Amino acid sequence: MVDLGFSRFDKSEALVGLPPDLAVMMVSVSARQAASPTALFFARMACPCAEAGLLAPAHGAFNAVVAATLRGRHEA
Repeated sequence: MVDLGFSRFDKSEALVGLPPDLAVMMVSVSARQAASPTALFFARMACPCAEAGLLAPAHGAFNAVVAATLRGRHEA
């Protein structure tokens, strides 16, 4: 049995935040790690490609005619 009746923080101590440089470094490290070839490979293995269906049509739009019309307006 775990005793969870304790206070998580010592109220007499001031809270200390991370230095901005450390926070920026941690974000950049995690972004690089997530974009690594190994991470991308395992992400593709974890989620197989979806089959074409009602919510994932092969043409990529819920209404292909409207999508083609909108694309035509943006290209002109």
